[in-house]
Amino acid sequence: MPKNILGRAHSRNLTKQHKIAIAGVAALGAAAIAASAVPSNAGTLTTGAPATTAQVATGTALKNVHGTVTDQLATQTVKLDTFAAQKKAADAAVAKKAAVQAAAKKAAQAHAVQAAASRSTQRVEIQPVAAKTYTNNLDGWIRQALDIMKTKGIPGSYHGLHKNIMRESSGNPMAINNWDINAINGIPSKGLLQVIPPTFNAYHVAGTSWNIYDPVANITAAANYAADKYGSIDNVNSAY
Repeated sequence: MPKNILGRAHSRNLTKQHKIAIAGVAALGAAAIAASAVPSNAGTLTTGAPATTAQVATGTALKNVHGTVTDQLATQTVKLDTFAAQKKAADAAVAKKAAVQAAAKKAAQAHAVQAAASRSTQRVEIQPVAAKTYTNNLDGWIRQALDIMKTKGIPGSYHGLHKNIMRESSGNPMAINNWDINAINGIPSKGLLQVIPPTFNAYHVAGTSWNIYDPVANITAAANYAADKYGSIDNVNSAY
C-alpha cells in the first residue's frame, strides 16, 4: 500500500485553493494601483456628476489662497500710502524749517544794514567840532581866558578883566614892577595883571602854562585869586 496517499492528495487540493486566493488578491491589488494612479486632474467634475470631497476641498483651498493674496496686496497698498503721507509731511516740515531759517537770515541781514546805517548817522552827528581859535592879541587872550574860567567855574567878565589889565599893565604881557613893596621884597609883580610869583603858583589854573608871562596863564591865575579874595575880578577896582 502506498504511503501518505491522503497526504499528497490533500497537499494538491490546498495548493489549488491557494492559487485561487492569490489570484484574487493580485486582482484586487491591481485595481487599487490603478485607482491610485489616476492623474491629478481626475478631480475635474464630469457634467452632471456630484463633486467628491477631495474636489470640494481643492476648490476651497484655491479660494483661500486667492483671498490671502488679495488681503496682502491691500495691506501693502495701505502701508505704501502711509509711507507716502509720512514722507510728504516730513518734506513739508523741512521746507517750513528752511523758510523760517531764510526769513531769520533775511531779518538779521536787514537789522545789520539798519544798524550800520544808524552807526553811520551817529558818526555824522557826533563829528568833533573844530578847535576854537583865538587871535594873538589882548582881545584873543581875554576871550581864551574867559572860556577856560567858564570850564573851571571861575567868575569874571570881559569888562572886568579888560579894565584891570589896562590899569595894571596897559595890555603889555611882559610888564614888570621893579619899584613897589613886592619888588623891594624880591618878588616883583609880573604880566598883564601884575601877579607876584607866589600868588601865580598858588592859584595857577590847570591846563595853562606855568610861565608867569604867558598872557592866558597870567589872566586865569589872577582871576582865580580875585575870586577867592574878592568874589570876582569884576569887584577889583584897584591894586590887589
